[in-house]
Amino acid sequence: MKKNALLLLFLALPLAGNTQPAADTALYAVAKRHPLPAWFQDAKLGIFIHWGLYSVPAWASPVGEPGSVPWPVWFKNNAYAEWYANTLKFRDSPTWAHHRATYGENFDYYQFIPLFNQGLQHWQPDAWANLLAESGARYVVLTTKHHDGFTLWPSQVRNPHFPTSQPTVARDLVGDLTRAVRKRGLTMGLYYSGGLDWSFNPKPIAHLNELYPSMPTDSAYGAYVDAHYRELIDRYQPDILWNDIGYPAKGDLPAMLASYYNARPNGVVNDRWAKWGVYNGEYDTPEYTVLKTTSARKWETCRGLGYSFGYNQREDVSHVLSGKALVHLLVDVVSKNGNLLLNIGPKADGTIPAIQADRLQQLGKWLAVNGEAIYGTRPYTRPEATTPDSISVRFTQKTDTLYATLLKRPTRRQVIIPGLTLPARSRVALLGVPGHQKWANQAGQVRIDLPARLPDSPAYVIRVVSRY
Repeated sequence: MKKNALLLLFLALPLAGNTQPAADTALYAVAKRHPLPAWFQDAKLGIFIHWGLYSVPAWASPVGEPGSVPWPVWFKNNAYAEWYANTLKFRDSPTWAHHRATYGENFDYYQFIPLFNQGLQHWQPDAWANLLAESGARYVVLTTKHHDGFTLWPSQVRNPHFPTSQPTVARDLVGDLTRAVRKRGLTMGLYYSGGLDWSFNPKPIAHLNELYPSMPTDSAYGAYVDAHYRELIDRYQPDILWNDIGYPAKGDLPAMLASYYNARPNGVVNDRWAKWGVYNGEYDTPEYTVLKTTSARKWETCRGLGYSFGYNQREDVSHVLSGKALVHLLVDVVSKNGNLLLNIGPKADGTIPAIQADRLQQLGKWLAVNGEAIYGTRPYTRPEATTPDSISVRFTQKTDTLYATLLKRPTRRQVIIPGLTLPARSRVALLGVPGHQKWANQAGQVRIDLPARLPDSPAYVIRVVSRY
């Protein structure tokens, strides 16, 4: 469907909420036909940013990735620092013990607001944007409201559960970062927690099966979320809407989507809008997960550099991905038609922890040499292979070019890739090394000569150009 026709269909549909399921169904059908923009398919790497009130205590039990411990244990020992307000509600949790010892048992979570605001005057969004560009990322997704209900922009929509005297964010963090990111040529997306808001429903979540039932169901919350999304779309024109957990049943999702697609025809919408997949967006978002095979549908895995999305002062180098592991993760994800949305968790004052900055710089350094095997590529007929000397290989391709990325430093002067036969006039090169490499097909596999001296690298990319 052509873009203009798509927009006309959006404009023609009655923008009613749950009272007109036929209109809703029609709009969802149109939205599902919205083509995935090429820019998102080509980008491959984005940076997720979790920053908010939870960045003040910055404390969680680093028990591991989701699913590494039973769920009742997880929610009382949640490794996600951004879940501090929920974990705090369990009086037998390590978080409660820490909070009581540090702030006192009568210190309410929302008393972190003035502490968070204190550090914002010195925050430098341009410095963030420079680092994000240096990482090789092509897009950014900022949390605008997480589950605690605190917004990172000066919303005109009043939260009925916050006292009128309650302080709000002291600076338009969403607007300031959006301008800085776009100035550096990166694409800007916005995260919003549509399904959870603990200021509307403060009941503790103790198990995974309590997640969706804890979503506020009243019409006031539906109208509140609708109004927030309208503000975000109108003010900041985000290129990605990254919703989380779900959308309120009493909200007007069809109207909001129509408004968004009309404002941003090349915008992208993720899959986390409805529990039962009434509208599943344009791409899937597994968390701390990498697919085992290539997916025909676009996907994007998100994860922190460590076990938490929000900054966790308890995490150290033992919890954080190495630069090498980070490169391997990106290569693996891209080979299977995925994007990597890699999270950083700044400190409350906007400082990006040194270990996180270091990992972004290491990733950017590798991409500066080998990025052509990542950006703008598509999956090959198979995502991977293993050489006879146990080197894992990941494949990507462009029109006439195949890339084979070796995830281990070869110890021999030749590498053999099984199941691969090259056209006779192919030219083979190792990215970052001048000249071309000799090669030969032999018995259903290809043998490629390597330079006598290899540069230090977490992964080595072999480029095969078959037509020139």
